[in-house]
Amino acid sequence: MQRKVYVPGVALLAALTAGCTGGSGTDGSTADDKAGEANTSVAAPGKYRTLREPCGSVDRALLRDLLPGATTLPEEQQEKAYDGTAAVTYDTDRRVGCRWKVDSPAATHHLLVDFERVVSYDSDVSDDDRAKEVYAKQEIAADLPAPTRSPEEGEGEDTEDGEGEGEGSASPDGSGSPTASASQSGDQAEDVAGDDSATRTPDPADVTDSASGSGGSTGTQAPQGLEPRILADLGDTAFLDDALVRSGSTTQRRTVSVVFRTSNVIVTVQYSEQPALTTDVPDSKELQEKTQALARRLAEQFTD
Repeated sequence: MQRKVYVPGVALLAALTAGCTGGSGTDGSTADDKAGEANTSVAAPGKYRTLREPCGSVDRALLRDLLPGATTLPEEQQEKAYDGTAAVTYDTDRRVGCRWKVDSPAATHHLLVDFERVVSYDSDVSDDDRAKEVYAKQEIAADLPAPTRSPEEGEGEDTEDGEGEGEGSASPDGSGSPTASASQSGDQAEDVAGDDSATRTPDPADVTDSASGSGGSTGTQAPQGLEPRILADLGDTAFLDDALVRSGSTTQRRTVSVVFRTSNVIVTVQYSEQPALTTDVPDSKELQEKTQALARRLAEQFTD
């Protein structure tokens, strides 16, 4: 009778070899490689990771010019007026602001500076691209008028296909058409979602006490050449708005707003004047020049 031969050592060795083969590092390496590939596809973060302190961002010389009534106050009250009041925000890493208000016998002046750091929570969208969408939404909401040209400029300048007064028309200050940049980002801006406090342009009512009530009216009644428009050479892109608010038929308040984007930060400057005499109309040119001067000074700080 034949005997069956058992080779337990060989069988055990085969089993152990099979187990090691099944648990080899090949699959693990592949998984790690895939994880690494996924990480490299994350969109780049924005240039700015923090925000400047807004109340200290406006130097005293500018504040004296913007808030002329402060010089008539006692020294202690002057310091308080120039210090400003920090805006209340839910996340100071994302948004900060400061307000100033000074009354004088001639007029009441209000100033607001607002810094918003835009952060994208979509791995396929960079912070800069998200900021472009937020800025575009604000520009569209401003409803800037199309640039106009004088009759002399319009004569003989139309091209054969009728594009003489199209999107390539220049704005009064020589910058590009406000409709061009808005239309490029319009589709994206309509889909922008998120916290209203992190995306909206501060309303002029946030800067000045609401005097219009139900009978007030608002209009862009700036003189020709000073209409709301795109601004050149300010941040990556910028626009200016100018609104005159009337209460009834007398009290008038003008608010000039400059909004600009630099990388993933959007800066808003709003400057408002309400004369003491109800028959006076705030000078649009003066307010625009002062607001732009402050905006450009702030833009320089973000490039430091």
